Amino acid sequence: MLARQRQAMILDEVKKTGAVRVSDLVDRLGVSDMTVRRDLEVLARRGLVEKVYGGATAVVGRSTDEPGFEAKSVQQLPQKEAISALAAGLVKPGTAIGLSAGTTTWTMARYLADVPDLTVVTNSIRVADVLQRNERPDRTVVLTGGVRTPSDALVGPVAVHTLRSLHLDMVFLGVHGMASGPGFTTPNLNESETNRALVEAGGRLVVLADHTKWGTVGISTIADLEDADVLVTDDGLSQDGREFLAERVGELIIADVADDGLSGTGGETA
Repeated sequence: MLARQRQAMILDEVKKTGAVRVSDLVDRLGVSDMTVRRDLEVLARRGLVEKVYGGATAVVGRSTDEPGFEAKSVQQLPQKEAISALAAGLVKPGTAIGLSAGTTTWTMARYLADVPDLTVVTNSIRVADVLQRNERPDRTVVLTGGVRTPSDALVGPVAVHTLRSLHLDMVFLGVHGMASGPGFTTPNLNESETNRALVEAGGRLVVLADHTKWGTVGISTIADLEDADVLVTDDGLSQDGREFLAERVGELIIADVADDGLSGTGGETA
């Protein structure tokens, strides 16, 4: 098992239980005490857990907390892969789409490699890099420009002005949280304004959000739940959450996470 996969599993356990013990992780992961301690040290340096004697505890979040891109990239890896695979299947050849900044949309960008005649607008340097690596002559990648945030989004007046002049067939939006009142949210006020402009530029809105985003609230709303034509999440979402969201979004797609935790195995529509 790779270090990133171990760390993702540790984070999932911390999120579920609030705390983990080194001894329990050694048994569960089948690695040495020193390996677990190194993983915890990495996660603590990224601000994802709080190290305590014999283990680690969850970090109490705030509505303005915004982990950096590297910190978020190790969270919910299997879920992001499964969600991204299904979301990419919604993209048709010959269309113009928008991808917001974020680790889930960054993951999704890899799944677009075989879609022909595609125009992609993004405010993410990371997403643009993935798309341009394919070097397809039939692909156009438009980077909005703007001021860089901790999550590697480009935001501000330049990005907003660019997006307001465009018309896209579909927009894929990654979010920090989704909740019954605030809707889809972000902890960054500038990023919220830019994402709203991206949403307004799209004919259809597809939101990508793993189950841990349910009940999480950032300081600023990007869009209401009802604004999502499609919400793609994973099978870790509670039954109550599924029922609530299915009544509000246009279509709820649930990605199945494979038993090995490495890929999606399909999905269901709720």
